[in-house]
Amino acid sequence: MSHCKPFLLAAILCLLASAACAQTKRPMTFEDMMAMKRLGETAVSPDGQWLAYSVATESIETNKSTSQWFLQKISGGEPIQLTSLKPGDSGLQFSADGKQILFESARSGSTQIWLASFDPATGAIVNEHKLTSISTEADNARWSPDGKSIVFTSAVYPDCPAITTTDNSGDTCNADRDKAAADSKVKAQIFTALLYRHWDHFTGPRRSHLFQVSIDSGSARDLTPNDPHDIPPFSLGGDGGFSISPDSKELAFTENPDEVPATSTSAQIYTLDLTNPTAKPIKISTSAGGNFSPAYSPDGKYLAWRSQARAAYESDKFRLVVYDRAAKTIKNLLPNFDNWIDEFVWESTWTDGTQHILFVSGEKGKSVLYQIDSKGETLRRYGQIEGEWSGIHYAIWHGSNIPLQLTPGYDIVIGSLMKADQPSEVFAADFAKANDGAARILIQKAGDASGKATPMPKYQPYQITHLNDALLAQLDQSELESFWFPSKDGTKVQGFLIRPPNFDPNKKYPVKFLIHGGPQGAWGDSWSYRWNAELFAANGYVVVMINPRGSTGYGQAFIDGINGDWGGKPYQDLMTGLDYAEQHYPFIDKSRECALGASYGGYMANWILGHTNRFKCIVSHDGMYNPESAFGTTEELWFNTWEFKGAPWDYYGKPDVENPFRKWSPSLSAKNFKTPTLVIHSQHDYRLDVSEGYQLFTALQLQHVPSKFLYFPDESHFVQKPQNSQLWYKTVNDWVDQWTKEK
Repeated sequence: MSHCKPFLLAAILCLLASAACAQTKRPMTFEDMMAMKRLGETAVSPDGQWLAYSVATESIETNKSTSQWFLQKISGGEPIQLTSLKPGDSGLQFSADGKQILFESARSGSTQIWLASFDPATGAIVNEHKLTSISTEADNARWSPDGKSIVFTSAVYPDCPAITTTDNSGDTCNADRDKAAADSKVKAQIFTALLYRHWDHFTGPRRSHLFQVSIDSGSARDLTPNDPHDIPPFSLGGDGGFSISPDSKELAFTENPDEVPATSTSAQIYTLDLTNPTAKPIKISTSAGGNFSPAYSPDGKYLAWRSQARAAYESDKFRLVVYDRAAKTIKNLLPNFDNWIDEFVWESTWTDGTQHILFVSGEKGKSVLYQIDSKGETLRRYGQIEGEWSGIHYAIWHGSNIPLQLTPGYDIVIGSLMKADQPSEVFAADFAKANDGAARILIQKAGDASGKATPMPKYQPYQITHLNDALLAQLDQSELESFWFPSKDGTKVQGFLIRPPNFDPNKKYPVKFLIHGGPQGAWGDSWSYRWNAELFAANGYVVVMINPRGSTGYGQAFIDGINGDWGGKPYQDLMTGLDYAEQHYPFIDKSRECALGASYGGYMANWILGHTNRFKCIVSHDGMYNPESAFGTTEELWFNTWEFKGAPWDYYGKPDVENPFRKWSPSLSAKNFKTPTLVIHSQHDYRLDVSEGYQLFTALQLQHVPSKFLYFPDESHFVQKPQNSQLWYKTVNDWVDQWTKEK
């Protein structure tokens, strides 16, 4: 597959300054990575003419990230900075008629919804004004299709009176409670239930509720008054968790109704009649597992969402189901499709008049685009596109004379695309009609719903944004290489490799062996700012990555292979994969290898520490050291309960071999620790408490194993502040250099 190179801007620079382009490319540095502009939110105008997107810029000096919005013609042209939106403004969306935008801004002192007029002909944005003034602030704003109202979320005190425009007591109650908490000298909290903290914050007494605000009057009302649950529940994906029907008369949303959310993943889909102020939510989903991302079809006949079958298993297969609103029936559109539905969007039209869904599914280190009709009868698979494709939009292009030579009426898919050697950029692709030019037909005209659609030709979509072309053109980065090997039980497992800059096949290179987290995650052809494989390779290393049992993109049975077997088959896959790489890549120096992992990768680093001495060093970031203690300090108890098949007390009195909490505990192999280890943990990591890092470091120090602890008092499960990230990369790379570089 082509790799979207050379980039347009780079080519232009070469024409203007050929001498500069002739210079030898250089390895990437941390400063280069931090100088890269980061694509944020995107929005497409309903006529398919305009792309709005935010760009974040990191500053090492100020230790902050700032963002700014831009507007650009999808047909090409220079981006226009939206000066009417201030740095930090977010959530820009176009109204259905394309004549207004909404956005969220804290320019008035608190985050509220703002509106502005938009001229589709010129792209001008004027008359911005504040719509809401709710004391609890506004988030996740979304237009109703009729343009008469906006639905948003706000965290309120459920025991306060419901916030309405006819009675101000609810808003006053919330404001008074917030002020009392801020003014109090006592910061103690009393917990009466679990999930009192989550990821990086204490949850407190407020809960997210859904609100509707009128465009004309600015009047707002709580659509889920006095509900004790978060609506929608927390989601790392951040898809909003709700949808408004095309006629603007109904709302669909996600809620987890269980009394103990710390042990449950059973989020359900509810609908609410927006025309009746006294209406109550109606549950329409039926699966015991999680149900997420509800979305109405353009004709309003269907409601689709991502659904899991098994309760309390956050990594069960995400299926695509469709609810027939008239018949009140639910259908799994792809019963034989074995990979996850990661993201989907309804197409607004199709040449045969039927409704279709575009969806993205991870597959063997790639993200693949598919299309399925609302009846589940015809599955079309687009040609594989290099990298990770996400943030998809669907638009109808009404213009002409654009670079892809598309004619009016062509269907356009717009999304972000990243690769291991390129951060996210926005791309557009024609997936509907044949064209002898750059836009080749990618749709399989006949397929089936078994997931066995024939791959179509490889395809390079048209790049719209060019945020980092000039900088990337200067850097020597290797493309991601894939290899396959049989594990000890014969299962085929995939691995990846990145060569260092200025690669010489006759030299021997040390290895950074990266282990992904999740554990239901995967390495692939994607960019990361926190664990950047290209940056790890940049100072003279071969980077090797394996997707062991538990990894996504290889079918649900492969994912389930890690359940209750954390140190078993996954460990075998990792070691066998590294053996294979050593045998088939002669430039690897197997005497100079370091293993690095975070989250589950940190757990595996700890497990490796007690079960092999093949590595010169280890880096363990936010890893589980003692599953029994981790069970009592984590917040998402459903995860540990599923992965270790119960609670620790369920195994009291049984031998360790029958107790997964002890059978797979790195702490019980502490007497075998010999490898120099860098431990990294953060105070606000409530997913894996900092005490796990303390215990590991104590065991290493008391046994005189060379070790170091990098502690962040102001970070969570992820290290995000620029200066902290700089220290993280320096400390990690220095540690690996200390033990693997030739003296």
